[in-house]
Amino acid sequence: MMKSRVAIAKKAFPIILANASVPLLGLVDTATMGHTGGAQEIGAIALGALVFSFLYWGFGFLRMGTTGYVSQAFGAGRYDEIRNIGLRYAVIAAAIGVLFIFLQQVILPISLYLLDTSEAIKRLVGDYFHIRIWGAPATLGMYALLGILIGLGETKKLLILQLILNGLNIMLNVIFVVFLGFGVKGIALGTVLAEWTALLFGIWMVWRTLNRLSPIANQTINWKLLFEKSQLTEMMQTNGNIMVRTLALLFGFAWFTNRGAGFGDGTLAANHILLQFVSLSAFFLDGYAYVVEMMMGKNIGARDEQAFKTELKLANELAGATALVLAILFFFGGELAIDGLTTDQTVREFAYQFLPLACLYILFSFYAFQLDGVFIGATLSKEMRNASVFSVLVFLACSVLLSHFFGNKGLWASFIIYVSVRGLSLHYYMPRVRNLF
Repeated sequence: MMKSRVAIAKKAFPIILANASVPLLGLVDTATMGHTGGAQEIGAIALGALVFSFLYWGFGFLRMGTTGYVSQAFGAGRYDEIRNIGLRYAVIAAAIGVLFIFLQQVILPISLYLLDTSEAIKRLVGDYFHIRIWGAPATLGMYALLGILIGLGETKKLLILQLILNGLNIMLNVIFVVFLGFGVKGIALGTVLAEWTALLFGIWMVWRTLNRLSPIANQTINWKLLFEKSQLTEMMQTNGNIMVRTLALLFGFAWFTNRGAGFGDGTLAANHILLQFVSLSAFFLDGYAYVVEMMMGKNIGARDEQAFKTELKLANELAGATALVLAILFFFGGELAIDGLTTDQTVREFAYQFLPLACLYILFSFYAFQLDGVFIGATLSKEMRNASVFSVLVFLACSVLLSHFFGNKGLWASFIIYVSVRGLSLHYYMPRVRNLF
């Protein structure tokens, strides 16, 4: 049992490190602009990145769908199908990315219309957007590559690929902005070049991995089988359900932020700081959830129900213990962290007040993460969709009622209910996972 726990932790640790490299990139981008530009340039980078986050957010199925199908094929020993799955998702990613490039003259005006900022910053966002959009096929293609690596359990290679992407991005941004003075355009150019470089390296990495499993150099691609109608129909249904699930989660967090804004600027800022603690905790919990995706899909493909039960139990124990430790650390060290993030005493006082509730959210969130991993590995996307939509509806109802009577404390209580209901809703569907064996 101890060896199994260690094996799970070893798989999760590279993912945690890979996740942690993402905010580091954002900090470097802000720092480079902060030393070479002004408030407008910093604001443009923040809003430009936000536009692309929303643009790409709904296409997380390119990563999650790939992981589920690849892990199942891997467990069943169907290595030729792994290649076919990767090619199918690569074609979809490329098509969506190219479509974004063609539609940039539509996407940008809509995005700028929705941004509540000055015309000067909007012009800088436009400069950023028109360069960054050329990385869309590479960004979405990377989703598919990461899905393959997670599905195969190659988390160390995932870490290497993420470090190449973010490390090169940081280096290029410093060169283009600090030394060459390209400003906002330099940030966008560095990101695009890093994305395409990482994509090419990732393709080579995945090809070598698949070739090791089953030599593919002399294999020919059966394009008719690759785009067989029933396979594509099933995949598109899965992807559509995952997209709805992702958008429901995004809406839940957006509702929380918007509802909190109604209690004043101090409360809004305090909630934003506490959400950084939640996001940091998600880096750790996501690591275990990704491993669960791989293990569950592999066990389902191999029809090994006993391994499924054992590994899920061990992963849940590790994730639960990690969530407890994180909640305790933030409970006792949160005030110090809050002081380091803001000097505004009013914001500090609000954040201190709601900190225990944020810690409870972190503690209760692990089960939703874990079961997300189970259902992604099982490719039971309809159940994920239903659970996400139901939990959001419960959250909306609770937040309206509880925040009316208890203010922001009621909102946080609703947020805790929301993540708990997400986990319980997925648990309700667990018999459907077991029916796959």
